[in-house]
This record gives sequence, structure tokens and C-alpha cells, in this order.
Amino acid sequence: MTQVPAPLRPRFDTRGVLTGRFFAYLVDAVIIFMLTIALGWVIALLGIVTFGVAWLLFPLLAGTGVIYSAITVGGEAQATIGMRWLGLRVVGPDGARVDFLIAAVHAIFFYIAIGTCILFVLDVLTALVRDDRRMLHDVLTGVTVTRS
Repeated sequence: MTQVPAPLRPRFDTRGVLTGRFFAYLVDAVIIFMLTIALGWVIALLGIVTFGVAWLLFPLLAGTGVIYSAITVGGEAQATIGMRWLGLRVVGPDGARVDFLIAAVHAIFFYIAIGTCILFVLDVLTALVRDDRRMLHDVLTGVTVTRS
């Protein structure tokens, strides 16, 4: 992915994005939790039918959040369900749609940051210092969360 020079980058409306992202994540966390429970039941029942073979799929449940984000952010709406409810969307450096792979890497970086205190503080501080309110995992993947 090529980087667009700063003067040529489009300006996005990022007012209030940090607060919206927090509440959107709370909504998404509930959805991810429910999806994980439902998929867990499906795997458990498949395990009974397959004499335990399907139970080898249980470790894949750890990636439910990444898959959820990749499908929703990389999809046509450019946002998770929580982001849509709060009027946010994710765009690439030129305002284009983010693809599935970039959305997945963005989610992986987010979950790594939120899983460690120091990286999460650095992630949030990056957003507070920048005028475009992009968090560190946004900068690393080249995306911007903006008002839709």
C-alpha cells in the first residue's frame, strides 16, 4: 500500500471519534461474546457427532473478534456493528474502503494493544496527541476512523 503525502491526504471528520470508539467497542464486545458462545455450542455439538474430532476447532474461538472485525470493517459498511450504531466508519489513507486483510491486521494490533497495559496506554496517548485522533494501531495500518 502506498502512502499518500500529508498535504494530499483528504481531511476526515474525526471530532468525537475517541468517545464513539469506546462505546462502539463495548457494543462489539457484547456481540463478539455472544458469537463466541454460539460458535462454542456449535463446535461442542459437532464434537459429539464427530466423536470429538470437531473439538479440535475450539482454539479457533480465540480469533472470533479478529474475524468479526475483518468481515465487518472490511465489508461494504466499513464498520463494525457498534461503529455503525455510533456513526463511525474506517477508511484507508485516500478515503477508500479497507480490505479484509488490512481490517484483520488492524484488529490484531488492537487486541495486542488492549491486552497489554503499556501498549494500550501508548495507543491512547497517540490518539490524544494527534490532531486526527488516530490511535497507534490506526497509524501502523494506515487507516482512519471517521464520522460516517
